[in-house]
Amino acid sequence: MDRWNGNDQNLFCIVSYYSPSRRRYLNMDIPDSRSFWRKGPAPESDSVDPSDNPEATEQKEGHQIVDHREAGLNYEDKDLVKAQKDGEVELIEDTDEETIEVISAPEDTHKGPLRVVHLDLKGAAPKVSYLKQIFPLLSSLGADGILLEYEDMFPYKGKLKILRSPFAYSEEDIEEIKNLASLNNLEIIPLVQVFGHLEFVLKHEKYDHLREVDTFPTSLNPVAPGALELIKSMLMQVLKKHPKARWFHIGADEVYGLGQSEDSKHWMEKNNGDVGALYLMHLSAVCNTVTEVRPGIKLLFWDDMLRKFSVPTIRNSSLPTLAFPMIWNYSPNMDVNSVGQLLHQYQDSGFKGVWFASAFKGASDIDQRWTPINARLQNHLGWLKVIESMTEFPSIEYQGIALTGWQRFEHFTVLCEIFPVGIPSLAVCLQTLKHGSFNQEAENDVHQILGCKIQMEANNCEGSGAFAGAEVYHTIQKIHNELQTSIQNIKADQLLEDWESTLKTFRTQMEDIFYPDAVEEWMEENVNEHLNRLRTMVESAEHLNSLKGRPKSLKES
Repeated sequence: MDRWNGNDQNLFCIVSYYSPSRRRYLNMDIPDSRSFWRKGPAPESDSVDPSDNPEATEQKEGHQIVDHREAGLNYEDKDLVKAQKDGEVELIEDTDEETIEVISAPEDTHKGPLRVVHLDLKGAAPKVSYLKQIFPLLSSLGADGILLEYEDMFPYKGKLKILRSPFAYSEEDIEEIKNLASLNNLEIIPLVQVFGHLEFVLKHEKYDHLREVDTFPTSLNPVAPGALELIKSMLMQVLKKHPKARWFHIGADEVYGLGQSEDSKHWMEKNNGDVGALYLMHLSAVCNTVTEVRPGIKLLFWDDMLRKFSVPTIRNSSLPTLAFPMIWNYSPNMDVNSVGQLLHQYQDSGFKGVWFASAFKGASDIDQRWTPINARLQNHLGWLKVIESMTEFPSIEYQGIALTGWQRFEHFTVLCEIFPVGIPSLAVCLQTLKHGSFNQEAENDVHQILGCKIQMEANNCEGSGAFAGAEVYHTIQKIHNELQTSIQNIKADQLLEDWESTLKTFRTQMEDIFYPDAVEEWMEENVNEHLNRLRTMVESAEHLNSLKGRPKSLKES
């Protein structure tokens, strides 16, 4: 969905696109997907945001400021790299002509593996005022950090401003988010996609020449002129806002169509390589870009592409010394043995550490409205078995788990469960990881913290709830259970009045948490069709009554 503002009014364009991939379960057949995409521009958003005044380049005491364009230097210049590592220079970033100071990542003071909650901002991104209420909750439930997937919610500047959502966080918002996380002892791990799932970038005419498949805007052509420079520019802006980050996630999952562009074919032929070598080359280059300006930072990437490559192919690259794979599996019936095979593969490939990724929401159907709590619990019980087996892999350290909460399967697909709906599931999953099972102690803690009791069989949280967003949770439960079926009620006029009153309150509650585009999109996908049908029934009944006629019931129509 593309979002933009007019001068005098907000215009929301709701597009429901059902991915042929059923992401994370089936492979996508690129040739058959061409009909879903067109070569050409998406509506641009340059006019959405107020102009940013370029920040003046300042000479800081004890540092040399280097413009690597004028000096004829590049990111591979050994003298420049050495100077950066010694803290003697600052880089001037290509896109915005800003300096970024070379800062070593802080030392790891956390004891044991991390439990981080994924915030997927590519749909229904929460307002900062809501995060202020949520971060203490996450901490009390046992979270150690936030995996913050920015997508178009980051306040990109300069030539990258086109990437921003009209409702993107401001620079002040980012500072407040960091402060809130720090106050609640939550470590922020920024996530920026650098290879696949770049629809929010490659949909724009300005960057569509960097697509790996001409008609498919999800994957970057890694050897196209300007491709790595674009990724560098994005990373530098985010890194500058997170100077204290110890971890950084570069995505790199589901790079559909890799190896299909003429550039990539030429590279593979020239370098006697294959798709694996091409993938590893790009990821290694990206990692080097980050570590040059943030020595000591630990990089993460999704592991699914890595699964396809042989141990020798991976070992021949520098990636095992640069980053750590995050193995993801969201199935409630997880095959623990298959995860063990991946651990053997990655250990033999030379990786020294590994992360896991579960899912507390957003891993069922593409348009899922209500989170299946028991299915999410079973997924985490499967991961606990994997964690218990880590003694079998002495050369690779388990470093943490990310509880993912996908908000869309892809940039152009519809919303799945919004965050308040997933909170009871998240509470169950975090407490399960904390206690080693969802035992009585874990259940009691969830009840005390949320103010409601989890009912697995009924798949809900019984009680009014004391958590932020509880009102939205209960209203969506009512919509999920009753809206469509209640329209069968013959008292359509009273029913319409009741629902309009409920939804008026619901809209106010949603607007306290989400930006207007997310509210409109959710209503369009889940409410408007049914409510319009009810309004039509009432109008028809009133017309027939005025003619002394008897309206048919819905079942008769």
